[in-house]
Amino acid sequence: MDLNLDTLKNEILEYLGSSGFAIFHGTPGGLEGLPMVLWDSERHPDYQMFLEVAQKAGVKLILFASREFEAAEIDDLAEQLDSCELSREEYRDYESRLRSLRACEGVTCTLELAFDYNARLHVYEVQPDWFEEFLNIEEELMARMTDDDIEEDDSLGGYFSKN
Repeated sequence: MDLNLDTLKNEILEYLGSSGFAIFHGTPGGLEGLPMVLWDSERHPDYQMFLEVAQKAGVKLILFASREFEAAEIDDLAEQLDSCELSREEYRDYESRLRSLRACEGVTCTLELAFDYNARLHVYEVQPDWFEEFLNIEEELMARMTDDDIEEDDSLGGYFSKN
């Protein structure tokens, strides 16, 4: 779904403030590795439904996180293009796709709401279609990188231990 998350972010914060929830401003992506249950935001995109569940469960604290899309993310992928074995046509296609994403710099690319209930985080997350496109490009380029390129990226950059 192609959402304007900047508008939605303000709407959610206003709703949380008027609903009596305490808001914990977390770091986006900070929930990874924790036991969680994801809300089906594709079929049930209404964040108010998610927050009603939290209220009925007696939750008082909601974690809120958002992230803006940065130019450096596009720049990093553009650099990876040079490391991939691509035909001229494929290279131009990726370049064009990345160039079109420049219009989204500074725009909110992900929103997360979460609450803890019975030792599980219940999470509502939304991302616009253009950010999904960015993630797809990133995944495609990672799959096209040679093993040598991946090993170089994982190196310690010349640092070593004498232990």
